[in-house]
This record gives sequence, C-alpha cells and structure tokens, in this order.
Amino acid sequence: MEFTAQQIAAFLHGTIEGNPLEKVSDFSKIEEGKPGTLSFLSNPKYTHYIYESNASIILVNNDFVPEHNIRATLIRVENAYESLAELLSLVEQYKQKKVGISPLAYIAESAKIGENAYIAPFVYVGENVIIGKNASIHSSCSIEDNVVLGENTTLYAGVKIYNDCKLGNNCILHAGAVIGSDGFGFAPKEDGTYKKIPQTGNVILEDNVEIGANTTIDRATLGSTILHSGVKIDNLVQIAHNVEIGENTVIAAQTGISGSTKIGKHCTLAGQAGLAGHIHITDGTIIAAQTGVANSVKRPGQILMGSPAFPLRDFQRSSIVFKSLPELQRMIYAMQQKIEELERKI
Repeated sequence: MEFTAQQIAAFLHGTIEGNPLEKVSDFSKIEEGKPGTLSFLSNPKYTHYIYESNASIILVNNDFVPEHNIRATLIRVENAYESLAELLSLVEQYKQKKVGISPLAYIAESAKIGENAYIAPFVYVGENVIIGKNASIHSSCSIEDNVVLGENTTLYAGVKIYNDCKLGNNCILHAGAVIGSDGFGFAPKEDGTYKKIPQTGNVILEDNVEIGANTTIDRATLGSTILHSGVKIDNLVQIAHNVEIGENTVIAAQTGISGSTKIGKHCTLAGQAGLAGHIHITDGTIIAAQTGVANSVKRPGQILMGSPAFPLRDFQRSSIVFKSLPELQRMIYAMQQKIEELERKI
C-alpha cells in the first residue's frame, strides 16, 4: 500500500515540512533509509543519520531542531516512536488474516470456537475449552481442558496452555511459551527426599497481555498466578507460582520472579533481574539489569541497581569505590608497612 505525507500527517495529527505529496510504501531504519520508505528519529544518538538518510519521509519529534539541510520530508509529531507504532498497527490491520479450522487439528466435541477463529494444523483443543472470536491458534499449540481464550488472542507455534487457565482479550503469546505448568513446590522429608505439593490453582492473563517466546508462567499452588491488564513480558522469563503482576508492568528477558511475589503497576524490570519470593514491589519501581531484589520495595518510583539491590544513586557512588578498591588496598598495605617501621624504631 502507498501513502502520501499528507495522509500520514492527517492520521498522526502531525505537521509537514517538505513535500506533502511525497509517497511511501514501506518502512526503514533511519541509518538504512531508502527512497519510497518512511523512517523515524526519536533517539538523539541517531540524529546524524537524518542528514544523509535516503528515506522519503521521516517522523521527528516536535522539538527537533535540524543543524543542516535534510533531503527528506519531515512530519513533526508529539512522539515519533509512538507515532511509528500507530502506523505499524495501521498497516498490520490491512494484512489478510487467516480464518478457519484445519482438518488436521484435534478439537474436543465440548469445546466452543468463536466466529472467524483460526486453528492451524496439529493443534490440540481439550474438553470444555472456550476460544473467543477472531482468535488465532498457530501450529502445534496445546490447549488443555477448561481453558478460556479471549477474543483476538493469538497463540504462536508451540504454545502450551495447561488446564483451567484463563486468557483475556487481545493477548499475544509467542512461540514456545508455557502457561500453567506446575509451580516449583516440594516439601522436604526426614529421609532427605522431597514430596511434591500438588499445584491446584491456575494462571490468569487479563486483557492486552503479551508473553515472549519460551517464557514460562507457573500455575498457583492455591488460587491464581495473575498478570493484570497491559503487562508485557519478554522472552525467556520465569514467573513462579502465585506471583501477581500489576497493570502495564514490563519485564525484560531472562528475569526470574520467585513464588508469591507481588509486583505493582507501571514497574520496569530490566534483563536478568532476580526477585526473591514473598516480597512486594510497589508501583512505579524500576529494577535495573542484573539486579537482585531480596526485600520488599515500599517507596514508589525508585530506581534500584546491584545485588543486593539498593537505590541507583547510592549504587553509582559505591561503584566508584568498587573500582578504587585495588588502589585502596595497596595504600593500606603501604601504610601498614610504614606503621611497622615506625614501631620498630620506637
């Protein structure tokens, strides 16, 4: 499909600098811009590319001030990155969506399938499953008994949903995600072995939740493991039993969250963060990459770093000391030698 700068600006409520009739039919990164494509600039680190980019149209923030001439037509918007997302979503809507049920899928007689759902070959759908309209289930997915999938929810290849789990509307689960596997519950016995504790709960994903590839979310021992509306989870994340994650919290890859931990709304957990069990993380907390959180975080809006975690500014100050430790050690040894020499003279 082809759009003019004028059409794009009208859709985004932006303003044009350049040729309003300039046309684009594809997207490109600003450093790889090609004629006939639309690009964007939101990170100042990439500003130098805008002066040499061959992209026909470039989205920029309203406060962008060019230092040199720019060949491309600019569309100024409040937030270039957010506007790009809107355009990509618009294009996605125009793509033809698959519908229908493959004869190579197994569907239990008691399952209920909504209108315009797509179920690919080699999908298993168990007893009493409810699949909402416009849902898409790609190949080799397994949806076990009593699962509920909301409308417009997509499961990519190889997703496994264990029994009794409930997924809301507009959820996206990427390839290999596992929802509702047993929580890690074992009781130690006197003879040194472990007795498995049955995990009788489920997992609930509310609306607009996205789960990355090969992420696992364990079912609750009792009750539910819950991800509230708008939660976004990256690839290779482990969420243990009875965890609860608040609205619009985002979690990056390789993060691990131990059992019964509660995370508030609008939190950010960067890559490889680790959270101990049975703690509470309050709203708006930012946990930096490779941070280990052992205790509850009660003051909202903090940025934490390090292991064990402490506030970012304290970590930055401490890191200066960490780097100086070898030199400090040499100074101490030198002082000890001088003290010993003085003692011998006395």
